[in-house]
Amino acid sequence: MKLERSFYTREILTVSRELIGKNLVHRTPRGITKGRIVEVEAYVGAVDKASHAYGNRRTERTAIQYSVGGFAYVYLIYGMYDCMNIVTGQEGLAEAILIRALEPVEGIELMRERRRTTALKNLCSGPGKLCMAMGITRECYGLDLCGDELYLEEGSVPVKPGEISATKRINIDYAEEARDFPWRFILTGSPFLSVKG
Repeated sequence: MKLERSFYTREILTVSRELIGKNLVHRTPRGITKGRIVEVEAYVGAVDKASHAYGNRRTERTAIQYSVGGFAYVYLIYGMYDCMNIVTGQEGLAEAILIRALEPVEGIELMRERRRTTALKNLCSGPGKLCMAMGITRECYGLDLCGDELYLEEGSVPVKPGEISATKRINIDYAEEARDFPWRFILTGSPFLSVKG
């Protein structure tokens, strides 16, 4: 069952936790790819020095973060990798959740072709990797996740609260006190994480 707008418009840390175990689905002319979310990171523009929108910086790149929850924020890092975020909360808040890792579920051969590897655990074990495997590019920027092209659905295996762990986020040492916020959520023990634990 596809997630509705009301799922995304709630408090960001609640949404982040509840994303664990949901499926990310991308329908393209080449086929459908689907992955179970096992790792995410929350970014809150108003207070978070790791956020692209920190201090309410509204730019062409961050504009979609200011919309109501349920849209895709896709951006380029290191000049070569696309990363997908899910906009959450109410209009004007600039909140987004980075999808860091997936467990491949469907369209695995297409993912392997796109990633040029057969190693299942490595297909989607990082934000750039999963975008490449899923065919998610900056052309997906601003897509409505309540539509039929890129969306989330309930997972087939329920996740219990005790199976989710919170840790510090990855590679944000520049963010001063924000680097210690426990805003990374993982499916504990998953072999598909970008970084263990």
